[in-house]
Amino acid sequence: MSSETIYPALSRAQITLRGVDVTFGTTPVLQQVDLTVTPTSRIAVVGENGRGKTTLLHVLTGQLTPDAGSVIRHGTIGVAEQDMAIDDNRTVGDAVAATIAPAVTALTEFEEASLALADSRPGADKRFTLALERAEALGAWDAERRVQLALEALDAETDYAVVLSTLSVGQRYRVRLACLLGGSYDFLLLDEPTNHLDRSGLEFLTQSLRERNGGVVVVSHDRALLSDVAEAILSLDPTPDGRPRLYGDGYAGYRARAEAERIRWEQEYAQQQTQHAQLQQDLQAAQDRLVTGWRPPKGSGKHRRSTRAASTVHNVQRRQASLEAHALSIPEPPLVLNFPQLPCEHGTTLLTADDISVGERLRGPVSLEVSGGNRLVVTGPNGAGKSTLLQVLAGQLAPNTGVVTGHADARIGYLQQESSLPANQLVSEVYETHVQRLISRGILAPDQSMALSELGLLRTEQFGLRVGELSMGQQRRLELALVLARRPNVLLLDEPTNHLSLQLVEELTAALETTEAAVVLATHDRQLLRDTQQWAAINL
Repeated sequence: MSSETIYPALSRAQITLRGVDVTFGTTPVLQQVDLTVTPTSRIAVVGENGRGKTTLLHVLTGQLTPDAGSVIRHGTIGVAEQDMAIDDNRTVGDAVAATIAPAVTALTEFEEASLALADSRPGADKRFTLALERAEALGAWDAERRVQLALEALDAETDYAVVLSTLSVGQRYRVRLACLLGGSYDFLLLDEPTNHLDRSGLEFLTQSLRERNGGVVVVSHDRALLSDVAEAILSLDPTPDGRPRLYGDGYAGYRARAEAERIRWEQEYAQQQTQHAQLQQDLQAAQDRLVTGWRPPKGSGKHRRSTRAASTVHNVQRRQASLEAHALSIPEPPLVLNFPQLPCEHGTTLLTADDISVGERLRGPVSLEVSGGNRLVVTGPNGAGKSTLLQVLAGQLAPNTGVVTGHADARIGYLQQESSLPANQLVSEVYETHVQRLISRGILAPDQSMALSELGLLRTEQFGLRVGELSMGQQRRLELALVLARRPNVLLLDEPTNHLSLQLVEELTAALETTEAAVVLATHDRQLLRDTQQWAAINL
């Protein structure tokens, strides 16, 4: 946490960015960012991994000076970054004391000003008024109680004697977040604040951000938080002109407008490519005529031959100039998921689990039946066994009790929560080897195979990279591609939205609603749970 001034600026607080550029090496990270944050702002920053979201927070706080543009700050700022120090030897009480220190100071000043006023000292009335304003601005009289309530609501450590470095990352994060939410900053800047929170903690965070007196800028992939809190969305995802977009009508409005802009982008890109291809064809035709078609019929005079040659050369030059003048100014649009057809006869039993359990990991007994067209959400608290259940259904873990029976025609596609990809292999090799293995085992007919490029999950320039060179989001896309390549009629998906962009999550959610395959889903994604609330559910 950091603060630039002792006392909040209240209505005078503001952070303004104008034309901000940040470049790391030769890579532009932020380009021409304009943003104004006021005490009433509820702004969410979204974008795929590596698009500069955390960098933007560092610019807002002053931790990073932009390469171009201007930044003006006025007011106090509280920051929660994703990373946590592992050697913080302060106690919980020290963290709370640092949070309420301005309030303690303000109360001391107020008491002294009150005594001065009672003694009728010169200037005491002015001093008292200022001290009162500062104490009220900080909510000084109940500052510690606010932090204590936040600690309890977030299920954070409340023993002031506990040393922070002895706590888990999640526990330390909750202590820090509680101090921020209980503090009196003009602005809160939060980077993925829903990490490490349970459902009650998420509800408290949402309510606190909506009701607090002060501006909020939050970086998050949590669509439920974006929907419930954000009034404006700053998208750092690619755009035709390379500049970010600010949408002022909440998450739903952002999704609708961003989708319309993407469709228009695709149309303009396709039109440009068509025009460029036609110009290339015209040039090629003119060049062919220069080589073979300029000669006039036999018996023509020398003057006619030279005139026709000059005309043909001029035509080639004109076509060349037209092609050079037609610059490819519109960049390639973002990828769009091409979810394959997964044929499956509706109502056919594909998978059955009878009274299964796995020791302490899945106490059970759990019984279920999966048929074509089924939609099933597996719910339950952390540690209830959701991932274990999917492992058993996928045949990767034997149950201690009970039995799992797969139909002869069942083709199971299992998306694990944790990556198991070979880091040193090329992306293309991983995918092609997987497909050939499916064909050789008779799981997939040769005419059923899909090229990686057809799925719309990775760009062709990424095919030649080693898996370890991909971002977490790109690796997750590759894992999804491997699952879909199998053409499964049963999809077992464990936290499928982890590390994926908002656009891809929306596309995947829509595809799961319409696919003929059976879907069994385990997730903590609150928006995905809202989107699938009409599905059947099994609670562990």
